[in-house]
Amino acid sequence: MAKLVFIRHGQSEWNLSNQFTGWIDVDLSEEGVRQAKHAGELLKKEGIEFDQAYTSVLTRAIKTLHYALEGIGQLWIPEMKTWRLNERHYGALQGLNKKETAEKYGDEQVHIWRRSYDTLPPLLKADDESSAAQDRRYANLDPRIIPGGENLKVTLERVIPFWEDHIAPTLLDGKNVIIAAHGNSLRALTKYLENISDADIMNLEMATGEPVVYDLDDKLNIVSKKKLK
Repeated sequence: MAKLVFIRHGQSEWNLSNQFTGWIDVDLSEEGVRQAKHAGELLKKEGIEFDQAYTSVLTRAIKTLHYALEGIGQLWIPEMKTWRLNERHYGALQGLNKKETAEKYGDEQVHIWRRSYDTLPPLLKADDESSAAQDRRYANLDPRIIPGGENLKVTLERVIPFWEDHIAPTLLDGKNVIIAAHGNSLRALTKYLENISDADIMNLEMATGEPVVYDLDDKLNIVSKKKLK
């Protein structure tokens, strides 16, 4: 039986300031660092020995992973970073204050952009200075797959190939896996793993810095699920 742990990164500076973040590389806040270290303390009590770590290419997730692994004395385990575990790309909303955006476009429209499974946000153009196409960490990607904005459906579609090619084979080999990523990339994985409907996934929240521990059988069926608090 393999163990799989999800951790949404600790509070970021833009979580604190109530801004849409997406693929913008924002650091952890002081509270976010505390949450990440606390995640390590919680995992230490569980006594899980991990074999492989996965994270996104965004600082807030990478640091959360490292703080957690440091807390359990396992910084040395293999680690793989991938853009496919990045947060959902919020398009032209990135950097905007959520409250001010709601005042401009209306609460209902912003709620649809944030929570709808298949409604895209306003898209960011590739030549925009904040576009991922201008970021060196994505230089090896086909420009046609760099998003200008995503909904949860699109996020799921780019996360699942990485699950199938890397995460699932590791788990099927009986190895314990930890994934530090983002609210929406982890919601996408949770939807897939738990077979949650398009409607019900909208009600799922991933708390910052809170580890979720799955026990999986040799077919990757869920035997148990536990949130560590």
